[in-house]
Amino acid sequence: MQTVTTITDVRKRVAEAKATGHSIGFIPTMGALHEGHLALIRRARQECGFVAVSIFVNPTQFNEKRDLEVYPRPLEQDLLSSAEAGADLVFAPEVGEIYPAGFATQVVVDSPLTKAWEGYFRPGHFAGVTTVVAKLLHIAQCDRAYFGEKDWQQLAVVNQMVRDLSLPTVIVSCPTVREADGLAMSSRNARLSAESRKTAKVIPYLLDTAQDLLDSVTAETQTDKGPVIAAWLRTLLESNAPEAKLDYLVVVDPETLAEVDEITERALVIIAVHIGGVRLIDNRVIVRR
Repeated sequence: MQTVTTITDVRKRVAEAKATGHSIGFIPTMGALHEGHLALIRRARQECGFVAVSIFVNPTQFNEKRDLEVYPRPLEQDLLSSAEAGADLVFAPEVGEIYPAGFATQVVVDSPLTKAWEGYFRPGHFAGVTTVVAKLLHIAQCDRAYFGEKDWQQLAVVNQMVRDLSLPTVIVSCPTVREADGLAMSSRNARLSAESRKTAKVIPYLLDTAQDLLDSVTAETQTDKGPVIAAWLRTLLESNAPEAKLDYLVVVDPETLAEVDEITERALVIIAVHIGGVRLIDNRVIVRR
């Protein structure tokens, strides 16, 4: 595996791989790699002839300066993990390589997808995401780019951007990888205290309960009420983790992310909650059956 820090070197290696007939798989990350990231690399390794990973802590998508400052940067371990998972190339640029002096361009998805939920609680976040992802996709010249479904709203926004700009990259969504107790893998999990880590188990519990609630609501009323299910889940959160600070817990359409009332086929439960000062997000598809 080769590690490079410049756009010129990435394009050289990708061009060489394409010249030998390889398809290009790409995984954009901010480092602090965990099993969720490694699953993306392994998936790309199965499907592509050449696999590139970026490790870049993107400052423009952080709303809180403190979050940027404390974000973990274990680069040496990340490089080792990337190689073991099957990466051919890691692009680990400095901030000035991505945002050189005079950089003045943003890629903004001006859509309801970016205004609710994460967009509401983290103003400007998605502009930072779409700008850096658009630039990284352009740098990598990749055929396929791999994203985890834990960040469902981000995945939806990136898909919108790729469609709107007719970018020649297939966005591949990959299932959320979870800890043994169901908590979604996240770089933020390392910031949880032992006690907060126990409390965080309430998140997968709520998501698991959501399907049971949908089944019971349907059986009793012959209708599927998204707001009713969400209200019950919020009550469960309050009773099981009263110290948790909730940003949102709602039932939405998986495509538009708009809140739904009747669930005709499937819906998505999304949650963002602060536990022990750490903000965690997760989701689960629930299905009418």
